[in-house]
Amino acid sequence: MSVVRFQNDPTPRPLTSGMDRTIEKRTLPRWTRYAIGAGVALLALLLWWLAPGGSSQTVTTDRLIVSEVRKGVFEDFLPVRGRVTPLVTVYLDAVEGGRVDKVLVEDGATVQKGQLLAELTNADLQLSTLRSETDVAEQLNNLRVTELNLARTHIQNQRDVTQAQTELAKAKRLYDLQAPLAKTGFVAAKTFGDTRDDYEFQRRKLAEVREGQATDERLQSSQLAQLRSTAASLQAALAIARGNLDQLNLRAPVAGQLTAFSIQVGQSMNRGERLGQIDSPGRNKLSAGVDEFYLGRVQPGQTAAVDYGGTTYRLKVAKIYPQVKNGEFEVDLVFTGDEPRGIQRGQTLQAKLTLGDPAPARLLPNGSFYNDTGGAWVFVVAPDGKTAVKRQVRLGRRNADYIEILDGLDPGEKVITSPYAGMTDKDRLALKQP
Repeated sequence: MSVVRFQNDPTPRPLTSGMDRTIEKRTLPRWTRYAIGAGVALLALLLWWLAPGGSSQTVTTDRLIVSEVRKGVFEDFLPVRGRVTPLVTVYLDAVEGGRVDKVLVEDGATVQKGQLLAELTNADLQLSTLRSETDVAEQLNNLRVTELNLARTHIQNQRDVTQAQTELAKAKRLYDLQAPLAKTGFVAAKTFGDTRDDYEFQRRKLAEVREGQATDERLQSSQLAQLRSTAASLQAALAIARGNLDQLNLRAPVAGQLTAFSIQVGQSMNRGERLGQIDSPGRNKLSAGVDEFYLGRVQPGQTAAVDYGGTTYRLKVAKIYPQVKNGEFEVDLVFTGDEPRGIQRGQTLQAKLTLGDPAPARLLPNGSFYNDTGGAWVFVVAPDGKTAVKRQVRLGRRNADYIEILDGLDPGEKVITSPYAGMTDKDRLALKQP
């Protein structure tokens, strides 16, 4: 049997059960905890700042175009591309339909005013014109008969007046002869009374005849005026009918070059159908499309210039077509002096349309950013070139090269002028070298 002896330890020990033991608790100093918290917060803020989402985005500089704001003279012009077209174009339409009998000129020929181009036939129109002529002639004959009757009535009234005047003159002579004799008793009172009554009767009769003649003259004048007006209308209707028949002979309304004239003998043409056109000889204009943004700024009379063959030619805005199609409206530019020699219809020329006078201004190179922001804001690059911040600005006029700055940017500042696609909802950009 073995005996184990324990060494006597004078130090009292706490009573514990099993393997339990006391562990001392250690804590970091307070300043250390504060430093760690601040570092974590700074790291989180930095990560959020550089993150691609939210109101910030990281962009490589090789995707961007950065331009500098500078002072200069703003030239208010607009580059437009114009198509050479005839100055005056007259269209040829079939006033009356018919079958083509003859074609006397070819497409592209130069024609003179009134020259016969083609002949058409229309049997129905010819018969209708003949019937119209017959009806008008009959009505004119009736009007002439009525006018002749009125003339006869006028002559008869004149005769009645003349006869009444003659009878009155006879009665007056007899009255003047018997009046002194009746006073001396040489003429019986009854005889003189009959003479006096006949004289008074003839005087009243003449007055009545003249009053009737005046009434007839007044009515006849009104009727004659109406008859002559009706006759003139009938003559005009007859002229129109004959004119419609003459429209079957197609003539050139103006002198010029005949184009788009491709009718053939035997072809049937409907009323109002387009047969061709005549373009003004030797005179052209430019038809240009202008962005709808400038609709309120383009006015008739504004000047433009075209450089062609080393020479500058002047034009002006002659007409504006305000209908917008595919984001553009049309303007006509006419040459104010000589035209470039050798230009062909359908050819395109680059013109510079002046919208206003040159003026000193702060200038920013034009770029695609304008289409994304509408000129309301831009991304301004920080002086260190590492960030760009959205800034509200006020922009004015613009041309093909520059945009006028009214407020929000100073000379020397740099602006991103490339497209803002995918960045319009950001407030800040982090610029990174590629």
